[in-house]
Amino acid sequence: MELVFTGRVIEWHGPAPYYFVPVPDEESADIREVATAASYGWGVIPVEASIGEAAFTTSLFPKDGRYLLPLKAAVRRPRSLTTDDDVTVRMAVLL
Repeated sequence: MELVFTGRVIEWHGPAPYYFVPVPDEESADIREVATAASYGWGVIPVEASIGEAAFTTSLFPKDGRYLLPLKAAVRRPRSLTTDDDVTVRMAVLL
């Protein structure tokens, strides 16, 4: 399953700041359809994603009926991405 969407970077406050892009409702619904086949536990979904030329692997986190795409520092920092920036994400769910 491949998806393309635009989302706004959010910051999750905790022991260290974490940055995510919330997956929109429609795409989250598509992901839920394959979640049981893709998840390796705790509801997380492995994905390959890219923002511009930066490709990375990570796992989506379920949150309030949607999913959050974690943004690794190696992806964020070179592009100076921070809270409230809009990004276009290409993403493939790994089955």
